[in-house]
Amino acid sequence: MKSTIVKVGVGFLLGTTAIGGVATAANSDPIGVKACVDKKTQVMYLAANDTCISSRTLVSLGASSIDVKSIAALVTPSVVSIKVTAPTGSGSGSGSIYKTSSTSSYIITNNHVVDSAAVSGSILVEFINGDTIAATIVGRDSNYDLAVLKVEKGNLPTIKIGNSSNISVGDPVVAIGSPLGLASTVTSGIISAKNRPVTTGTSGAESYVNAIQTDAAINPGNSGGALLDSAGRIIGVNSAIATLSSGGVSGSIGLGFSIPINEAKRVIDELIATGKSTRPVLGIFFDTTYTGVGAKISRLSPGDPAEKAGIPAGSIIKSIDGVKIADQVGAIVRIRSYAPGATVTVVVELPSGMTQSFKVVLGSAPSN
Repeated sequence: MKSTIVKVGVGFLLGTTAIGGVATAANSDPIGVKACVDKKTQVMYLAANDTCISSRTLVSLGASSIDVKSIAALVTPSVVSIKVTAPTGSGSGSGSIYKTSSTSSYIITNNHVVDSAAVSGSILVEFINGDTIAATIVGRDSNYDLAVLKVEKGNLPTIKIGNSSNISVGDPVVAIGSPLGLASTVTSGIISAKNRPVTTGTSGAESYVNAIQTDAAINPGNSGGALLDSAGRIIGVNSAIATLSSGGVSGSIGLGFSIPINEAKRVIDELIATGKSTRPVLGIFFDTTYTGVGAKISRLSPGDPAEKAGIPAGSIIKSIDGVKIADQVGAIVRIRSYAPGATVTVVVELPSGMTQSFKVVLGSAPSN
């Protein structure tokens, strides 16, 4: 059932201007009593030797809060402010230093932060010490809302890469970025949900995100900044926030969305290597008039993976690799969370009403 009590919209996190700086240090892990939570029944058991069987999830009870002070000191030098000036206007965002050599460095951010300057305009990157340097776009992908910048400045502190597949709802997180141009702003919260289907952008130019949802305060200007785990490793690229669609409410209402780093890393590495990126292909067209639960296939793309796997037109996708699909956005987001060539299990309701499972090897197509 879809709630009609509160209407929310999802918007990008573009800011206006940028300022100042902050500092450097270590990490700490949560402590506390370890327990195992059954994945189906949610019944809790004491964890013997701090381990759980595969059907249960290990959690910490009474754990100390995340060491935000140490994480801020450790990571803030690796997060930058981005100022964009273009014929269509100016804006600001955030980014993270991803790779560095003796002479140059690569910075990851959102496509929507820099796309206005893709044809003409200027991009400036401001570091924690206040130094500002011009940046160029290496590549960008509007489908995943990711972009890579390059600055001719080397030996910079790079951000540590985490594993977004290992996160759990309730895990503590820290967000660092430049909301409203306030550089090196640090906030904290928890992971509120995983695999949240989010679409942003204008019609015909949407970005689809299989998002990490967090209640850590992120605001316009946080776009492209880092979402960090308890060890100060980036697990997501902050991209969007939900806002109430009435009442003039803007800014954080505790519903922020981040691109999982495991999905972002493939695109980022492709952009650095070739300036372009790819996306996975299932090879279907959706029935946009369908209002039931699931994503209804109106037709298949000839010769593409879905047709090769034997999925018939008129089928309704119910789940992909065990994740329930509510609608076509959920299906698109879930497919795009994989790399081209991945094998996925697609469960559909056939036109006959029967349910059938199909193994599909995803194809590849240029992204943009």
